[in-house]
Amino acid sequence: MLELLASPEAWIAFLTLTALELVLGIDNVIFISILVDKLPPARREVARKIGLFLAMFMRIGLLLLLSWLVGLTAPLFTVLAQEISGRDLILSAGGLFLLWKSTMEIHQLMEGEEGEASATVRATFGAVILQIIIIDLVFSLDSIITAVGMVNEIPIMVAAVVVSVALMMAFAGAIGRFVSAHPTIKMLALSFLFVIGVALIAEGFDQAVPKGYIYFAMAFSVTVEMLNLRMRRRAAKPVHLHEPYVGSGKPPPE
Repeated sequence: MLELLASPEAWIAFLTLTALELVLGIDNVIFISILVDKLPPARREVARKIGLFLAMFMRIGLLLLLSWLVGLTAPLFTVLAQEISGRDLILSAGGLFLLWKSTMEIHQLMEGEEGEASATVRATFGAVILQIIIIDLVFSLDSIITAVGMVNEIPIMVAAVVVSVALMMAFAGAIGRFVSAHPTIKMLALSFLFVIGVALIAEGFDQAVPKGYIYFAMAFSVTVEMLNLRMRRRAAKPVHLHEPYVGSGKPPPE
């Protein structure tokens, strides 16, 4: 352990892996934020913390089961000359779950207040936590397989996971409140969850979609939407044309 602490290569690997875990965890944070938004405000923060704690423990558990994780890549059966492994099944099932969930959420948003109200009535704390567990498993599997390909030392992987989840917990509340307060951002987030679901299904069939393309498109779209939000706020401000003339005794210009 002391050798790792004194090794510059270990620190570089730790910082790189932490940054990667943060990037890979953004979609998890967004999904959790959308799910807990269905709960009463008093219970949202508790559900958010439970969800992120579960993500952390699930990733650490997978790291401690590396032999099982490696075994998931072994082919189980073949369909139309395509070898299917346990990892492929989990990724494809997770992708289908994301497609179903994001489609349902978009449908409820399109229904307006009635859709939001019906979704809130149906949502229970246990159901939200169960959905978080399902998606945590999918995102954790993808994240840990990436980590295993980058770093060989399990202590570095565990430290990177713990630090990245701690940082996500620090900002998850603000992200969740922002997404909840802006319907257009929420629709954008759901659209990208749909895209990620498609990418997971494609990856399950060994047709990998470069994550850089997805994250660049996400960042670009969010930047454009932030500019739109700023423009709408400026347009909504009242314009006081005659303020300089108040109390001056001079008539305002025609």
